[in-house]
Amino acid sequence: MTVLRRLTAIVLFTALFNVPVVAWAQKGTIKLAVQAPLSGEQAALGEHVKLGAQLAVEEASKAFKALGYDLVFVPYDDQAKPEVGVANARNIVADPNVLALVGHFNSGVALPASEVYKDAMLAMISPANTATEITDRGYPNVNRVCGRDDVQGPVGARFAAQDLKLKSVYVIHDKTLYGQGVADNFRQEAIKLGLKVLGYDGTEERANFAPMIIPMRARNPDLVYFGGIYYQGGLLLKQMREKGVKAAFMGPDGLDSSEMVKITGAQVIGSYYTTVAGPPDAYPETAAFAKKFKQRFGKEVESFGMYGYDAAQVGLKAIEQAIQANGGKKPSRAEVSAAVRNLKNFKGVTGSITFDNKGDPVKAKYFVLQFDKRSYPGKVVKVIEQQAPQALARK
Repeated sequence: MTVLRRLTAIVLFTALFNVPVVAWAQKGTIKLAVQAPLSGEQAALGEHVKLGAQLAVEEASKAFKALGYDLVFVPYDDQAKPEVGVANARNIVADPNVLALVGHFNSGVALPASEVYKDAMLAMISPANTATEITDRGYPNVNRVCGRDDVQGPVGARFAAQDLKLKSVYVIHDKTLYGQGVADNFRQEAIKLGLKVLGYDGTEERANFAPMIIPMRARNPDLVYFGGIYYQGGLLLKQMREKGVKAAFMGPDGLDSSEMVKITGAQVIGSYYTTVAGPPDAYPETAAFAKKFKQRFGKEVESFGMYGYDAAQVGLKAIEQAIQANGGKKPSRAEVSAAVRNLKNFKGVTGSITFDNKGDPVKAKYFVLQFDKRSYPGKVVKVIEQQAPQALARK
């Protein structure tokens, strides 16, 4: 068919069926990407981030269609490895249709990957990165819907000292940006509160913690605090109990997974974890969300599934607002980044979200939970809502 004949056919079709040609001209594709560990030891956590974001995209597709755009979800597996996350980030920013990124789970992956996003001004909304460095750089496109290690760590220390009335602690971390960061913040606050730190070790061990447990047992701490992820923390706790260490056990939100129970078994009972992402029953808005999540994916939602959903919702709302402000035309990445930062009182399933000028939520909740039985999630024993540390001075 010649070009002239094709154009004639379009005009006749438009005239017969009253289809506006302008809507066709506006038609395009907008993509929301997600980066999280979808394989390897941390896949259980990353999968929930991905599924939460996927559900948000599926729900928003109709609204974007009405605006003249096909909305596409693009998941990337960063494998919890910085070099993979950076390589994926370069592929993501090379696609001009990607206007927002939900990720990452690991702060050690997010930090270098976010440098790539910053250069492209691609909006990054993190559902899980708690390291202080993520937002303290002041990048205009980098945000998170969760809290920070310099609050989460001290929340755990205060609970240990003031609520549990413990006197001594042995601190262990996994040598990652996240694990060591939250452990260091815990230790600093513990010292201020008068807790005696009997040991401080970093380890990359995956199987045999006996060389660490032997001196730990000799020092007889009231508490062992582990900064890291469930696949190490669960095994450490299991081996501690098998070797007769009776100290209380606590860790951060890296332990916030049903995998912690699977690895540890009955030994999980009595242990504590802090998290920036409370369980579904901690939020009044989550009952309906948990139901539709299970209907869609056939599994119970976990904490970071909700935060993945909210991070995606923030990105999609900002894109929608930027489209409308742009007269229906596809916005630039810089316009989307500005729209994300300027969202006020966005109603997510985890609560109201407003960012300060660093990209931190103005207020965030921190939860202390205890595994009171051999099941996930633990029982909420304390909730603290706290403002983010001082925002950047405005010029």
